[in-house]
Amino acid sequence: MARRNDHTREELVAMTLDHVKTFLNEHPHHDLSLRKIAAMIGYVPSTLVNVFGNYNLLLLEAVAQTMDELSVEAAQAVEASDSPENALKALAHCYLTFASKHPYRWQLIFQHKMNGEELPEWQAKRINNMTGMLEELIRLIAPNKNESEVLEASRVLWAGVHGITLLSVDDKLFTDIPVDGKALIDNLLENYLSSWRI
Repeated sequence: MARRNDHTREELVAMTLDHVKTFLNEHPHHDLSLRKIAAMIGYVPSTLVNVFGNYNLLLLEAVAQTMDELSVEAAQAVEASDSPENALKALAHCYLTFASKHPYRWQLIFQHKMNGEELPEWQAKRINNMTGMLEELIRLIAPNKNESEVLEASRVLWAGVHGITLLSVDDKLFTDIPVDGKALIDNLLENYLSSWRI
């Protein structure tokens, strides 16, 4: 069993999150525990508590890492687009693609709970960055709309895209013929925006 001083705090954080990420490539987070993670890296659970604060915050660090990866991919998708409408579509497709590639990591983002603790500012900032990207595209698409209309539209679209993504990843669309999640997303965006912009 390794001792606390065998690695620096930064090394322990990186090593722990790498093992959690690897685990979540194949298994849901419900199969994880503090004891299991500690065994993976050769430390006792109390060491992880000393480093992360508690198991909940350890998982939140894993969520943050996933969100950072999604954010980078989303920014690249948006930057490669030639119009705000295409950027919005690319952003939504990126969301679906990322969730399909990393279903257990993506699910943890939305299933993780703070259990009464306040969300740390570093995580709130990540959420604001992601929602801000969506809101900015909607402002460009409909510059005549006020802030509350932009905010409402962004949440309607995000909820719709999230729902399609969730049902696609879980294979719960319940159709007799194959349905493409990206086609459903395009249908949602085009129909919603065409009536909303009027």
